[in-house]
Amino acid sequence: MLSIERIRYNWLSNIRSDVLAGIVVALALIPEAIGFSIIAGVDPQVGLYASVVIAIVISFTGGRPAMISAATAATAVLFGTLVREHGLQYLLAATILAGIIQIIAGWLRIGYIMRFVSRSVMTGFVNALAILIFMAQLPELIGVTWETYGLIAVGLAVIYLFPKLTTAVPSPLVCIIVLTALALMFGFDIRTVADLGELPDALPVLLLPDIPLDIETLLIILPTSVAVAAVGLLESLLTASIVDQMTDTSSDKNRESIGQGLANIASGLFGGMAGCAMIGQSVINVKSGGRTRLSTLTAGAFLLFLLMVLGDLVGLIPMPALVAIMIMVSIGTFSWSSLADLRHHPRRSSIVMLATVITVVGTHNLALGVGVGVLLSGIFFAWKVAQIFRVTSTLAEDGTHRRYRIEGQIFFASAEDFLEAFDFAEPLEAVTIDVGDAHIWDLTGVNAIDKAVLKFRKAGIDVNVVGLNNASATIMDKLAMHDRPNAMERVLGH
Repeated sequence: MLSIERIRYNWLSNIRSDVLAGIVVALALIPEAIGFSIIAGVDPQVGLYASVVIAIVISFTGGRPAMISAATAATAVLFGTLVREHGLQYLLAATILAGIIQIIAGWLRIGYIMRFVSRSVMTGFVNALAILIFMAQLPELIGVTWETYGLIAVGLAVIYLFPKLTTAVPSPLVCIIVLTALALMFGFDIRTVADLGELPDALPVLLLPDIPLDIETLLIILPTSVAVAAVGLLESLLTASIVDQMTDTSSDKNRESIGQGLANIASGLFGGMAGCAMIGQSVINVKSGGRTRLSTLTAGAFLLFLLMVLGDLVGLIPMPALVAIMIMVSIGTFSWSSLADLRHHPRRSSIVMLATVITVVGTHNLALGVGVGVLLSGIFFAWKVAQIFRVTSTLAEDGTHRRYRIEGQIFFASAEDFLEAFDFAEPLEAVTIDVGDAHIWDLTGVNAIDKAVLKFRKAGIDVNVVGLNNASATIMDKLAMHDRPNAMERVLGH
């Protein structure tokens, strides 16, 4: 009975709103899926098939109801080099391998990694993604006819002005309809979607990629697959957190990781490229009333219906319409407030954000940029914590005993300051190291305690370490060397 109630809640508790929201999302997915295919350097059908398959599969396997996953720019930008050098079949293989990596990541409970990604890294990630999307449009903006520029301007006007009249229909879809009508009426000399490749006119077929199954192939696709898996999970988990906040509900991030992997494997097997959650489409879905898995399933199924029934019309779409939409996506994705925030945000946070952007744009690797940002965030955090560290001391009235009081965290970043605080040459009989207001975090911290104790003992001074909390006492009991045989030689190297 419980499982039936869960099925009703996840699928049938909001039928009318979910179906309507799914239809709106499906309409908005068409131009974006085609645009992302262009970014990846493949035929439009690859992105369209991917959006259909991923949306349908993730509706069953994902951990965040009402979230939309499909072909995205975040993953598309990573496929460009692979497609140019090796072709479509290697993209499909890389998509399947990325899915396998994501499943493994889900089993390893990688969802918890989101807590280590700071807001500055997220802002840099989003800004870099926006810049890459715009850069991908440059080939369609250089050396083209004047009609192209005119239609792009008209398209942008429609995209930004139409919502002032109504939001019932997505303005990108209206942009496509208007520009397609203008192009057909006046016979403009412009490129259309049909010029890019053949659009799907049949259901996707289940096939394995036509590539050699050997180590050489693995080495070719592995770097791309790892990057796609990492970026896809990062954007999916970020989007899941955003939908959690919008709906005041929770989601299973680890199940979402596994679900994304299964969806990408299915996409690769059906001729699509890898994708992930879409922040923009997920927000559209939620604001349109979508709340359950039915909205995501409807989006994928209705998109397939549109392709099978209206495929010929899709081929007439002019490229300026897609360029206008991608420029809109780029402008909407970029966090413009982050530029003003550079003035009053902490300098270290701004450095992390800028480093993430520069790395991503310079390498076209979103995962590498996020890695650099996370690393810098960790370094800055460790440096800040290391500054909150103080050593004070008091000398007994008879001058034979000194008590050192340690306040703060003893770990790799503060170990040097800890040792420099002691005067090992002072003529004393005894020393007390009071760590009651401190915490020992790692092997470096333990080693610092060892060195201090052994240096005092080497000078003939009796040492007593007091005030260890339970956690510090546990790590000291496990790792400390100063009370073990040959400790002097092993720690001090004498």
